[in-house]
Amino acid sequence: MRIGELSRRTGVSPELLRAWEQRYQLLRPSRSSGGFRLYSSSDEARVRRTAALIAQGLSAAEAARLAATESAVEQESERPLVEDLASQLQQALDAFDAGAAQGALDRLFAAVSVEFALAEVLIPYLHELGARWAAGVVTVAQEHFASNIIRARLVGLAQDWGAGGSPTSVAACLPGEAHDLGLVMLGLLMARRGWQVTFLGADTPFESLESTVRSLRPSLVTLATYDAAVFDANADAIARLAATTKVAVAAPVEDEAIRRTGAEALGGDIPAAAAALASRVTQTKSV
Repeated sequence: MRIGELSRRTGVSPELLRAWEQRYQLLRPSRSSGGFRLYSSSDEARVRRTAALIAQGLSAAEAARLAATESAVEQESERPLVEDLASQLQQALDAFDAGAAQGALDRLFAAVSVEFALAEVLIPYLHELGARWAAGVVTVAQEHFASNIIRARLVGLAQDWGAGGSPTSVAACLPGEAHDLGLVMLGLLMARRGWQVTFLGADTPFESLESTVRSLRPSLVTLATYDAAVFDANADAIARLAATTKVAVAAPVEDEAIRRTGAEALGGDIPAAAAALASRVTQTKSV
């Protein structure tokens, strides 16, 4: 979230938040592709705890130090559990054990937030799965089984991502792109940050995409591919769409190649892309 949204949620002024960040390193923002500071739910928790400790009579410096220490201890206490669940999930998926995999996912989502599960467990697992497949350690069948189990579970979590919310997004994989799991994750995180997402899925024909955009008039169209050749083949169509609609693209090409089409480059970090897009929700609500 941007600092204005963090201020609204915590009741602490942006000026004081900046002071706490500079003096006590209480906040640990990341940067959006546009250079904006983006704050996490962990930052929000530390701010709330600091404010509560100050209300109890502690100085700002003491409160910030204690809040940061408590946050670090809490994260360390969660890590063994999360690592154990990640290990259980990998073993179950490698063994084609759907029941055990679903049980591990049940326990994971019961223990931590969806955002934490994606960023700290599922996305790293899928990156590792791809590397193990490339090295010949797992088979194509194992990779497909694992991806399908995870995709089905995330789609189940996202069943209401098209209900309500503003602004709106149409999300689709470019024609020729058959893998939509990354886009599912991005859409899920966007929906949890206030977007209304219309998900069109893999290998979406551009004619159907353009027809949907004309009908829904979304605030943003989010396009994705894992293949540079697929992006190149659709660059002209992307530029045509971007001439009339805001478009964001995730593709394995240079950001400048995406910007030449008139679209925004999302990069390859799914949680960071969702956080950057979430700032638009704040801006829309503040107008």
